[in-house]
This record gives sequence, C-alpha cells and structure tokens, in this order.
Amino acid sequence: MIRFLLLFLVIQGVLFGAQLTPWGQEYFVIPWTNGLAHFCAQLVAMVDPSTVANGKILRSTTNGFAVSIEAGCNGVEATLVLVAAILAFPSTWRQKLWGLGIGFIAVQGLNVVRIISLFYLGQWSMKAFEWAHLYIWQALIMLDVLIVWLIWVRRINRAAHRDGGDAPPPASSEGTAPNVPQAA
Repeated sequence: MIRFLLLFLVIQGVLFGAQLTPWGQEYFVIPWTNGLAHFCAQLVAMVDPSTVANGKILRSTTNGFAVSIEAGCNGVEATLVLVAAILAFPSTWRQKLWGLGIGFIAVQGLNVVRIISLFYLGQWSMKAFEWAHLYIWQALIMLDVLIVWLIWVRRINRAAHRDGGDAPPPASSEGTAPNVPQAA
C-alpha cells in the first residue's frame, strides 16, 4: 500500500509538472482544450445550430452567452489523477492499458456532459451556473475518477482470482496442505 501511494504521488507529480511546462501547455493542454470546445460545439449544434467554438470558448450566437474552458475544466487534471492511480497500481500492462482507455472515455465523456450542461445552465441562471460549476461538477468529476479506478481495481482483482492468482497453495498427496500438522 505504501509502495502504491508513493508511486502514485511521484507519477502524479511528474504528469502535473509536465502539463504545466510551456511545452506541455503549447503542445497538449491548449490544443486539447480547443478541441474539446469544438467537439462540444459540434454536439450542441446538432440541436442548436447557433452554437460555435472559437479556441477554448463555446458561444451562442443567438444570445451571446459564452463559456471559456479553463484549466481544471478541461478534464486534463482529472485524467492525470486517474492515469497516475492506474499506473501505480500493481497490474499487468495489458490491464493498465485497458483501464487507461476505458477511464479516459469515462472521465472525458462526463466532462463533455459537464461543459454542455454548464453552457445551458449559464444561459438560464448565472447563480445556478456558479453553484453547479464550483460545487457540483468539481466533486462529480473527481468522484467519477474514483469510481472508474475502483471498478477497474475490482475487475482486475476478480480476473486475478479467476486465473488463480489468489489461489491457496496446493494440497499434499494425503489431502492436507504442506507443513500443516494433522490433528490426531
């Protein structure tokens, strides 16, 4: 458990440090955030064609309301926490890759729902927008990370148990475990 915790903290420190560098921002965070805004605009445009994206800003051309997807709202940090937890946990690389793929989809999918819901909530009530943005969605995104990780851990533990990873030692030919005295 201590090994996992230390490895988790080190990986998380490296990933967060890398994304905060000018290189990480220029080649990963900014393009990701802009792409996220455009993806959300395309989804919203299916039902509301007056929605456009300019860089990291999702805007309604009808009423002028806009949301800017900032650091912490682009899902990068939540995904990095999940990546660190999965990489730090003892499992095979195949299990890690499976967890990273499913986890990425789960976290980013919920984040898209978050952005679009806040976009519409802000057009309805700024007070409700602020409350949902600061309190509800922050907690839900991190809860999503925790739940995805816990489901992944449970699944790989079940697989290890099913494959014999947690099986008891084999019994001796007399039907008793080795090095266990028999009762008279």
